Amino acid sequence: MTYLLGLTGSIGMGKSTTAKMFAELGCAVWDADAAVHRLYAAGGAAVAPMAEAFPEAIVDGAVSREKLREIIAADTTALRRIEAIVHPLVGLDRKDFIGTVESDIVVLDIPLLFEGGNERNFDAVVVVSAPEAVQRERVLARGTMTEAQFEAIRAKQMPDAEKRARADHVVVTDTLDHARAQVEAIVAGIRETLDA
Repeated sequence: MTYLLGLTGSIGMGKSTTAKMFAELGCAVWDADAAVHRLYAAGGAAVAPMAEAFPEAIVDGAVSREKLREIIAADTTALRRIEAIVHPLVGLDRKDFIGTVESDIVVLDIPLLFEGGNERNFDAVVVVSAPEAVQRERVLARGTMTEAQFEAIRAKQMPDAEKRARADHVVVTDTLDHARAQVEAIVAGIRETLDA
């Protein structure tokens, strides 16, 4: 039996690092953001339907995220239309991944897992969390967005406290060692139940 473990957490909480820890312990890890990048790349499954709906979003045979941001900013209905194209393709990518991997635990890294109402599709959900000050510091240290952009993204995400309350497991990423110990405990606990 394959155990499906959802992994989520708000921006800057350490989700990518935590996903790598699960992978190091032999879990198969699927990343929703990476799936979208594949779909948007030249030859990706999202290029043709996006070209039909938003021809101005295609640059050099690929979907341009920058152009999509401009389209979304100019048209309030665009995001819903983009999601209607992309979400089913991401779902197919995820299903294909689950069907092809041979691992006892499959970790599905989905940033907006709760926001999309997807928690019922998993055996358990892990929320990655960190203190708000740490979250802010991490995101702004990347140098890729302003404080206003960070706040806008946070405003669209479910509050961390609510995610933690809905989770089966919480990994606090205050230090790497602490996070790793929590991940190891989660994986050991799941493997125990699978072997029982």
